[in-house]
Amino acid sequence: MPPEASENQQWVTIALLTGSRGNRGEVQAVSFSDRPERFRELKGVYLCDPESPEGEPMEMEAAWEHRGRMIFKFRGIDSISEAERLRGKEVRIPLAERPSLPAGEYYDTDLIGCEVLDRAAGGVLGRVKGLQRFGGPPLLEVEAAAGGEFLIPFAGSICAEIDIEKKQIRVDLPEGLQDLNR
Repeated sequence: MPPEASENQQWVTIALLTGSRGNRGEVQAVSFSDRPERFRELKGVYLCDPESPEGEPMEMEAAWEHRGRMIFKFRGIDSISEAERLRGKEVRIPLAERPSLPAGEYYDTDLIGCEVLDRAAGGVLGRVKGLQRFGGPPLLEVEAAAGGEFLIPFAGSICAEIDIEKKQIRVDLPEGLQDLNR
C-alpha cells in the first residue's frame, strides 16, 4: 500500500508513464533511476500530473525491465484502456522514502540548485540548473552568475568539494573551461 500523504509532502519523481503495454493493464515507463531493481521493491507509489502537487495512491503489483523501459503493473489497472489513461503521469514517492546512496554518489535532484564556487578565486560562478549524460562523466549545466551558461564535467578532479546540505559545489576549473562553452 502507498504511504499516507501529508500536506507538506516533498516528492521525488522516479519515472514517467508513457503508455500501455500488453493487454493486462501493464504500463511502460521511462525510469529516472539508474537502478531498475529499486522498482521491484516498491509496494506503493503516487501517480501525479506533472504540474500537480497532488497524487493518486497506487499499489504496485509488479515491475520489470523490458528493452530499456520499465514495465509497471498497478493493482486495479487491468485493461489497455485503463493503462492508457495513465499516459503522461509521473510516478512519485515521498522524498523521505528515497534510498540513501553510498558516499561520493549524489542524486541529480540534489545537485540541481547547488551554487558553484571557484575554490581558487573564491567567487560564485553560478548555479547548477541541470545535468547532461553522454557516456562519460555527467556534465553540470551551470547558469553563470555573469549571465549565460557553461558546462562543467562532474568529476572528482574538478568538483573537489560537494556539500549537499549547504547546496554548494566547490570547483577547481581547468584554465579556459568556462570560456570554452560560451
